[in-house]
Amino acid sequence: MNASEAIKIALQALWANKLRSALTLLGVVIGVAAVIAVVTFVNGINGYVAERVFRLGADVFMIGRTSNVTRSIDQHLEEEKRKRIEMADYQAVLDGCRSCRYVGASTMWPTGKVRYEEQSSSDTWIRGWTASMAPIYDLEVVSGRALNEADVENAAPVAVIGWDVVDKLLPGTDPLNKELRVDGRIYRVIGVGKKEGKTLGQSRDNYVLIPITSWMRQYGSNRTSVRISAKANGVGPSMDVAVDEARAIMRSRRHDLPGQPDSFSIETNASFLSIWSNLSGTFFIVMIAIASISLIVGGIVIMNIMLVSVTERTREIGIRKALGARRQDVMLQFLIEASTMAIVGGIIGIASGIAVAKTVTAIIGMPSVIKLWAVFAGLIVSASVGIFFGVYPATRAAKLEPIAALRFEQ
Repeated sequence: MNASEAIKIALQALWANKLRSALTLLGVVIGVAAVIAVVTFVNGINGYVAERVFRLGADVFMIGRTSNVTRSIDQHLEEEKRKRIEMADYQAVLDGCRSCRYVGASTMWPTGKVRYEEQSSSDTWIRGWTASMAPIYDLEVVSGRALNEADVENAAPVAVIGWDVVDKLLPGTDPLNKELRVDGRIYRVIGVGKKEGKTLGQSRDNYVLIPITSWMRQYGSNRTSVRISAKANGVGPSMDVAVDEARAIMRSRRHDLPGQPDSFSIETNASFLSIWSNLSGTFFIVMIAIASISLIVGGIVIMNIMLVSVTERTREIGIRKALGARRQDVMLQFLIEASTMAIVGGIIGIASGIAVAKTVTAIIGMPSVIKLWAVFAGLIVSASVGIFFGVYPATRAAKLEPIAALRFEQ
């Protein structure tokens, strides 16, 4: 018997016993689907984190009172004791960082109430920016203009808004020069940011950008710490020099003693991605371990079904041996049948995993990217499960004596 004939027999057996086949392949389907879905989500979120979440290039760094990611309670308690970063610190870095192309400052009020005529929104992010934040974060204004230096110097009551604010409060109208009430204060719309959509169910377009001086006048300069962002003149050595210059300025202003750690945090795109890689790597390993349990269960079920198949086909095996089939021929036949069953389950699992990933993406916006290597890995894993768990039934079939097999009655 050649390989194609063995595959044909395996497919015919699967089709002839549909319910048994479905139950047999369920574990492999679930395991492979879980692996494919996890890999798809991890790849998608990795790309999103690198390109969208931090919105930083390799030449951008941020200075804050606390880190964006807290790794321990001790770190959190220590950072909470630090004094605030103020606009004077931003001005010092702006004046003293010769290797910085842009230096900007920002503040953010968690959420505020924005109102236009009878329409209102109470969950909009209110951000205070300097004019230089737009080129640092690559903000693209599709209508009107961005904030400029004159707006910041004069604490002008102007705002750049996201598309969610337009859709909720100003549908069907030109938003430019309209007056919005932001937590009770009137701001004139001068620009609309490019629509970015949702991720993980959270919109990236629900914001109002106002001059940082206007923000401080409204909410108070003591309400929160300023976050300084800077873009270096280049990457590599230029980036390192810019970070060192900014660090020296901040340490001097905050009177950090030599040999003592910084009383502030400096973070780059690389540091963010390193943290995320560690988190996503741990998540990936845990999910793969869970999926492996399903694959093992599926492999055990395949082994049991193949043992039943050996029992059902004992006389067939005896006839084949009587006609000259060798032990390795019988063993290869059953191994091919077991691996064929597992590969069918793998194909269904791959399709199911991709379908689940894309459905979740459509519903909540979680990024997902299908990798060709993941598809091939799913097929290889499923085939390996079939071969591994098919060895014992195949060996048992190969060891049957022809005379005893011919005499066997079910």
